[in-house]
Amino acid sequence: MSILKMSFTGRRSLALTATAVAVTLAAAGCGGDSGGSAPALPGNPGLGGDGVVAQSVYDAAPVATEADIPAGSTMEAIRKRGYLNIGGSLDAPLLSQQNPVSGTIEGFDADMAKLLAKYIIGKPEVKTTTIGTQTREAMLQAKSVDAVFQTYTITPQRATQVAFAGPYLTSGLAVGVRKDDTSIKSVKDLAGKTVIVGANTPAVTALPSAAPGSKQIAFGTDPQALQALLQKRGDAYVQDFTLLASGAKANPGMKVVGEPFTTEAYGIGLNKEDAQFKEFVNNWLKKIQADGTWAKVWEGTLGSVVEGGAPTPPALGSVDGS
Repeated sequence: MSILKMSFTGRRSLALTATAVAVTLAAAGCGGDSGGSAPALPGNPGLGGDGVVAQSVYDAAPVATEADIPAGSTMEAIRKRGYLNIGGSLDAPLLSQQNPVSGTIEGFDADMAKLLAKYIIGKPEVKTTTIGTQTREAMLQAKSVDAVFQTYTITPQRATQVAFAGPYLTSGLAVGVRKDDTSIKSVKDLAGKTVIVGANTPAVTALPSAAPGSKQIAFGTDPQALQALLQKRGDAYVQDFTLLASGAKANPGMKVVGEPFTTEAYGIGLNKEDAQFKEFVNNWLKKIQADGTWAKVWEGTLGSVVEGGAPTPPALGSVDGS
């Protein structure tokens, strides 16, 4: 899933290819959540109908043995507390979005967090604290959250401050523009342009070489950045393709142009000093990849708008910083 194309036909499906893209997209606190995803509003594919992770996936998901939970460990503290405390989002369709009717948090990252909670506690109890991209490292260092599930790209620089389990998903940076813009067709056309980026995201360091002379304006959240683009506060928005894809289920105010121009690997953010917890989470990832749980979560969320079956999960520890 590192090189992606989105094409809409009939039910608005996505095809994974290595060719250019032109896609209609738009923008998509703290919340508690448990169990499988509940149906969402009609007309919101990916979070209702075929886009729901079946309860049977949770029922069959593995649970750690007593031997896997050493005394005094982070895992024991979570089990005693009765819920997993994560940093994440409530406004990222297909990834982590709060259903306005049921209050359930749905999407790939949200369901992965619930499954980790079940592995530790025996039930998918999760408390989600919404955080901005610029505060993730500080939250983990202060142990304000147990983990971050938020399309958190693994980089060597970030790995000096936090630990990463995984990677558990791959994607890449892409370019979003307003729907009526015909002047920008790829990242090469951003030279000299004003480009919107997410604060402390890989776009900040990738753009100077990919689009020399471009000027950056940073925003703390994806919805803020998308709104800024639609308000013409910048010429384009560079963000991870998966996040741009998640906006395809809202209004047609923007589009993605060109191919993803980087390959990004996502990890689960953890406290850097807790090597035991990182090993535990990686062992859990191995289990759910091997038994098919990972594929079922992908198919029920991101896969609900992507043609074909689930991709092969990335190899754990396969990127610098993991």
